[in-house]
Amino acid sequence: MMNRRFAVAACLVAVALGLTINFSQGTSSMADEAKQPMLVHNVYFTLKEQTPENTQKLIDACYKYLKDHPGVVYFGAGPLVPELDRPVNVRDFNVALCVVFKSKADHDVYQTAPLHLKFIEENKPTWDKVRVFDNYAK
Repeated sequence: MMNRRFAVAACLVAVALGLTINFSQGTSSMADEAKQPMLVHNVYFTLKEQTPENTQKLIDACYKYLKDHPGVVYFGAGPLVPELDRPVNVRDFNVALCVVFKSKADHDVYQTAPLHLKFIEENKPTWDKVRVFDNYAK
């Protein structure tokens, strides 16, 4: 009877120890992941032919090719807001794109993703100027 109790107790200790190790490993990897900053990818497109139709075509292409990539936390694309014309507003673009990635690694995968490359291939001829601003965020 004593040996059986000892065996049961030993098994329970082993299970508890195993769970503790698994939980602590899971927690540390989640903690490490939480420490990585998000990457905010802002792109400002100035079109060669600045018409409302061309602006909408580029916005539609952004949503078609760039929205659903792994690691995207936030996605938005849209036109310049014409009624905001303060001295601090930069107004030399037609379409702004903002993609927030969970990590720099997700951003790096996005840069060579086939849909991203297809977006560039199809739309680059319409661009007069493209400016990219990348920053980290918590």
